[in-house]
Amino acid sequence: MSIASTRTSSSSTELTGSAKLEEVTRLMNALNADLQQINLLPHQRDAHLESVKVFGRDPTNADPIFTKEGIETLTRHAFNSPSQTTSRNALRCLANAMLLRANTRQIFVDLGYMSKACMKLKFDCRDDEFLISRIIFLTTYDTNIDIEKLIDEDKLADTICQNVSRHGKQCGPKIKKPLDPMQDMALIESLKLLFNLTHFCPQRSTAFSPALQPILSIISKRSISDRTPLEQPVAPLVNALINLDFESKDNAAILFPKGSSNSNVDCLIGILDKSIKVYADEELEQLVSPLLTLLRKIYEVAPDETKQHMRSTILPSTEDRQQPLGKTESMSSKLLRLSTNPATPQVRESISSLLFDMSDKDARSFVQNVGYGFASGFLFQHNVPIPENALEAWSTEGSEGGNPGTRQDSRNLNGKVNPITGQFLDKEERIEEIEMTEEEKEREAERLFVLFERLKKTGIVDIKNPVETALYEGRFEELPDDSEE
Repeated sequence: MSIASTRTSSSSTELTGSAKLEEVTRLMNALNADLQQINLLPHQRDAHLESVKVFGRDPTNADPIFTKEGIETLTRHAFNSPSQTTSRNALRCLANAMLLRANTRQIFVDLGYMSKACMKLKFDCRDDEFLISRIIFLTTYDTNIDIEKLIDEDKLADTICQNVSRHGKQCGPKIKKPLDPMQDMALIESLKLLFNLTHFCPQRSTAFSPALQPILSIISKRSISDRTPLEQPVAPLVNALINLDFESKDNAAILFPKGSSNSNVDCLIGILDKSIKVYADEELEQLVSPLLTLLRKIYEVAPDETKQHMRSTILPSTEDRQQPLGKTESMSSKLLRLSTNPATPQVRESISSLLFDMSDKDARSFVQNVGYGFASGFLFQHNVPIPENALEAWSTEGSEGGNPGTRQDSRNLNGKVNPITGQFLDKEERIEEIEMTEEEKEREAERLFVLFERLKKTGIVDIKNPVETALYEGRFEELPDDSEE
């Protein structure tokens, strides 16, 4: 036994094939026997678990770890051991196993240790918070856990909110990164667990309302990177907010604080502005799409003052309309360009939906706010009819109908606007047409005549040549060769 206990994790990683399987079997048998009758010293037990953790990183030839007996052995060491060191070593092995093999999650649930896991999560320890939160998080996939029971009877929501609150209290003004990396790692696991529980059990989402204030506090105090604005834990903080209840009076007061009702919204819009500048398509889909969903949800419940503020910040401004919309480098222009990006379908839909909401879900206001070029695809896809007058050039002064606030620029801009491009008509580039000679006109007419004749012969469309029509209606005059212009 003493010889076996001296084997290190570094030597363990060198074993492969049948030698690895033999060693894993020996370790798991020893750990299981130790549960029946204690025969390992604490440092031997911990060394065994460390070796199991290293072997378990690759499931190949490590089958004894992932069996029912193996998961039960690790679970009992994790939750029944009086040693916190042994417990955490076993928890690491268990978390790795549940991550790599989905079937082990139901095995763990069937062992009946979920209540013990919820109890252990209450301890004010970041290592336990990290490991237990990850294990419970993994059980939300491919198992039959009763989330309502965990929240109602085991007080899981209260515990998660308490843990998030602890992180919020540790945040000073404009923190950068905590000295202990485990702080962020534990927070991230708690936030991921919170999101999954509110996603899979929305009927209990109100139980997580106490987490709203600390989450917003952490976001507002955290220094947001220009290069990676949605780096961990910012993205999980944003995601954790999505399923929370914003409609209750108490939560609305937290989200839109008196005296600075736009502060939280400005923080989130600032993150959005930085994000669309730096992230590529794949990262936009994964990271920015949830942020857009959150802003849309916030807009729905925001007071009128905040709604107006969001419109003035996100919708195209007077400066944007000096050119065709989408041509400048403003946040509004970048959002409009992304709203037609075929490589980011979720972001595209989220942006268009947000802009449509900010237009009172009115097609005419939507076209006026973003231009028909950007609005048409979304309206067509969602079967929203476009009023005939939506394509008329419109003035930004004295627009009629609708909520005056929704047409943020409809009332405040001056001059006529091109409904297609959204640009001021008087700012459009003037193209001076070169007058054609009679000979050039004749050649162009002949070219068009030939093209229309070819199109008719295809049979695809029933079309009449306009030259033919003009001749039939008496509008065609053949000039003599010596005629002058």
